[in-house]
Amino acid sequence: MKSKVETLPNYRIAYMRGVGPYGPANIEVMEKLKKWAEEKNLLISATLFAIPQDNPETTLPENCRFDACIVISKDYQIDASICEGELPGGKYLIFEVKHTAQDIQKAYADIFPSLQSMGYKMDDKPILERYIGDMISNPYCEICVPIKPDKV
Repeated sequence: MKSKVETLPNYRIAYMRGVGPYGPANIEVMEKLKKWAEEKNLLISATLFAIPQDNPETTLPENCRFDACIVISKDYQIDASICEGELPGGKYLIFEVKHTAQDIQKAYADIFPSLQSMGYKMDDKPILERYIGDMISNPYCEICVPIKPDKV
């Protein structure tokens, strides 16, 4: 898996949340967000994030939260049909992954040993799946793992 370290800024986001087992329902939440964004003309050159908020190994499937997000400008006026939030910036180890359930599952299994072998420690923020530019229609995404500023 190709990886690089990147410092992400704080992002203002509009998001929709799904609660329940991770899987096909996550796709539905993302499609609903993309439909909303398209209606608002926000999909052109957009940055989207998928954020699994909970570890399915330690959280019951029916309680797992999934957020589908789009970066919005500081002055964009949102309406009551969507939630608003902020993604904290910081240092992330970025992995490019083919966007299939199987490849993403394998990537998540490989990420933690990779972190350790590279000498990084995970920071206490959620892992992000990022879709930029062509990635929105392309079969790739980036898994962004928050890392502590200093190597171990």
